Amino acid sequence: MVNIPKMMKTYCPKAKKHTMHKVSQYKKGKDSLVVQGKRRYDAKQKGFGGQTKPIFKKKSKTTKKVTLKFECTETKFRRLIPIKRCKTFVLDGPKRKGMKGQVFF
Repeated sequence: MVNIPKMMKTYCPKAKKHTMHKVSQYKKGKDSLVVQGKRRYDAKQKGFGGQTKPIFKKKSKTTKKVTLKFECTETKFRRLIPIKRCKTFVLDGPKRKGMKGQVFF
Protein backbone atom coordinates (compact mmCIF):
# COMPACT_ATOMS: atom_id res chain seq x y z
CA MET A 1 0.00 0.00 0.00
CA VAL A 2 1.33 3.42 -0.95
CA ASN A 3 0.30 6.60 0.90
CA ILE A 4 1.07 9.93 -0.76
CA PRO A 5 0.21 13.33 0.79
CA LYS A 6 -2.04 15.68 -1.23
CA MET A 7 0.45 18.54 -0.83
CA MET A 8 4.18 17.90 -1.20
CA LYS A 9 7.26 20.11 -1.35
CA THR A 10 9.34 19.18 -4.39
CA TYR A 11 11.44 20.79 -7.14
CA CYS A 12 9.74 22.98 -9.77
CA PRO A 13 11.82 23.34 -12.97
CA LYS A 14 10.01 26.55 -13.98
CA ALA A 15 10.59 28.31 -10.63
CA LYS A 16 14.03 26.63 -10.33
CA LYS A 17 13.52 25.95 -6.62
CA HIS A 18 11.58 23.68 -4.26
CA THR A 19 7.94 24.73 -3.92
CA MET A 20 4.69 23.22 -2.64
CA HIS A 21 2.96 21.02 -5.21
CA LYS A 22 -0.63 19.77 -5.35
CA VAL A 23 -0.52 16.00 -5.94
CA SER A 24 -3.25 14.09 -7.80
CA GLN A 25 -3.48 10.79 -9.66
CA TYR A 26 -3.21 10.96 -13.47
CA LYS A 27 -6.25 9.66 -15.34
CA LYS A 28 -6.33 8.82 -19.05
CA GLY A 29 -8.49 11.12 -21.19
CA LYS A 30 -11.36 10.02 -23.41
CA ASP A 31 -10.28 8.31 -26.66
CA SER A 32 -10.70 10.46 -29.79
CA LEU A 33 -13.01 9.19 -32.55
CA VAL A 34 -11.14 10.98 -35.36
CA VAL A 35 -7.69 9.48 -34.75
CA GLN A 36 -6.30 7.45 -37.72
CA GLY A 37 -6.20 4.06 -35.97
CA LYS A 38 -9.83 4.33 -34.81
CA ARG A 39 -11.02 5.36 -38.29
CA ARG A 40 -9.13 2.43 -39.86
CA TYR A 41 -10.54 -0.03 -37.27
CA ASP A 42 -14.12 1.22 -37.75
CA ALA A 43 -13.81 0.98 -41.55
CA LYS A 44 -12.52 -2.60 -41.27
CA GLN A 45 -15.31 -3.59 -38.84
CA LYS A 46 -18.05 -2.20 -41.11
CA GLY A 47 -20.28 -4.66 -42.98
CA PHE A 48 -20.47 -8.44 -42.74
CA GLY A 49 -17.70 -10.71 -41.51
CA GLY A 50 -17.70 -10.42 -37.72
CA GLN A 51 -14.72 -9.39 -35.56
CA THR A 52 -11.72 -8.63 -37.79
CA LYS A 53 -9.00 -7.84 -35.25
CA PRO A 54 -7.96 -9.95 -32.22
CA ILE A 55 -9.35 -8.96 -28.81
CA PHE A 56 -6.70 -9.35 -26.08
CA LYS A 57 -7.85 -11.75 -23.32
CA LYS A 58 -4.62 -13.02 -21.66
CA LYS A 59 -4.16 -10.33 -18.99
CA SER A 60 -1.17 -11.27 -16.85
CA LYS A 61 -0.44 -8.18 -14.72
CA THR A 62 -2.23 -7.81 -11.39
CA THR A 63 -1.12 -4.23 -10.76
CA LYS A 64 -0.74 -1.00 -12.71
CA LYS A 65 1.99 1.61 -12.57
CA VAL A 66 0.65 4.72 -10.83
CA THR A 67 1.39 8.11 -12.40
CA LEU A 68 1.26 11.18 -10.16
CA LYS A 69 0.40 14.65 -11.43
CA PHE A 70 2.30 17.42 -9.61
CA GLU A 71 1.03 21.01 -9.98
CA CYS A 72 3.17 23.83 -8.60
CA THR A 73 1.17 26.25 -6.43
CA GLU A 74 3.34 29.22 -7.49
CA THR A 75 3.80 28.78 -11.25
CA LYS A 76 0.92 26.32 -12.02
CA PHE A 77 3.52 24.16 -13.85
CA ARG A 78 2.40 20.52 -14.12
CA ARG A 79 4.60 17.41 -14.24
CA LEU A 80 3.73 13.71 -14.53
CA ILE A 81 5.92 11.36 -12.49
CA PRO A 82 5.39 7.58 -12.57
CA ILE A 83 6.00 5.54 -9.40
CA LYS A 84 6.44 1.80 -8.94
CA ARG A 85 3.70 -0.80 -9.23
CA CYS A 86 1.38 -1.17 -6.25
CA LYS A 87 -1.84 -3.04 -5.43
CA THR A 88 -3.45 -0.17 -3.50
CA PHE A 89 -2.72 3.52 -3.87
CA VAL A 90 -4.10 6.09 -1.40
CA LEU A 91 -3.81 9.86 -1.69
CA ASP A 92 -3.31 11.28 1.84
CA GLY A 93 -4.17 7.98 3.51
CA PRO A 94 -3.75 7.15 7.22
CA LYS A 95 -0.15 7.47 8.38
CA ARG A 96 1.62 4.43 9.83
CA LYS A 97 3.50 4.66 13.13
CA GLY A 98 7.18 5.44 12.66
CA MET A 99 6.58 7.04 9.28
CA LYS A 100 7.69 10.67 9.06
CA GLY A 101 5.48 11.50 6.06
CA GLN A 102 8.41 11.51 3.64
CA VAL A 103 8.13 9.60 0.38
CA PHE A 104 11.20 8.72 -1.64
CA PHE A 105 10.96 7.91 -5.34
